[in-house]
Amino acid sequence: MSASALGQCNVVPRTTTSSAHPLQSHRHLSTLSYNRQTANSSPALSCTRSTGFGSAIERHCVDQNRSGLFATAAVRELNGSVVSAKGHRFAIVVARFNDLITKKLLEGALDTFKKYSVREEDIDVIWVPGCFEIGVAAQHLGKSQKYQAILCIGAVIRGDTSHYDAVVNATTSGVLSAGLNSGTPCIFGVLTCDTLEQAFDRAGGKAGNKGGETALTAIEMASLFEHHLKSSL
Repeated sequence: MSASALGQCNVVPRTTTSSAHPLQSHRHLSTLSYNRQTANSSPALSCTRSTGFGSAIERHCVDQNRSGLFATAAVRELNGSVVSAKGHRFAIVVARFNDLITKKLLEGALDTFKKYSVREEDIDVIWVPGCFEIGVAAQHLGKSQKYQAILCIGAVIRGDTSHYDAVVNATTSGVLSAGLNSGTPCIFGVLTCDTLEQAFDRAGGKAGNKGGETALTAIEMASLFEHHLKSSL
């Protein structure tokens, strides 16, 4: 096969410096270009990758078999950013049942928000009796359109009866339905553990703090919706 049939592929790294944000002082960009020439068409693939508010990949194809030339964006990848959440508002729905655990999860979420520049006045904490009630509260908050994301925090610990399975299933479905029905990301931060020891391990113990992980997920989803998905609807 000739070299012209294979075409050429070049990757050109570029680095730019910006002072717009202290955590984004260096942005690493790379451009991938591919050119292939045949008797009938001249497709070109271009890829752009950045560390700003997500990344995008676009593919443009030019077909000479039809009258005139046209370009289509066939592939586009969007990602949320966890660089900073300043200016976003969040609600945290917390189950009071097993509050020895849920209070620690809440602390982990609040600490993470503070690290990512979320102001205290942009965070509302709503307490509900138990995990079963999380879904309905989250859906109501999501429909208010006042928040970029809703955190759902609770802890269900297995007992001697099947009540554990019923609560876990209802809580999972409730949080999922809240997000789907409200259009606001509702993040599942409910621990489902066999023992109290397992719960403590995941609420600031040797397994980390799942409340902090829930907050990080909320920050990324808030960025994805605000900077990409809402504008594309």
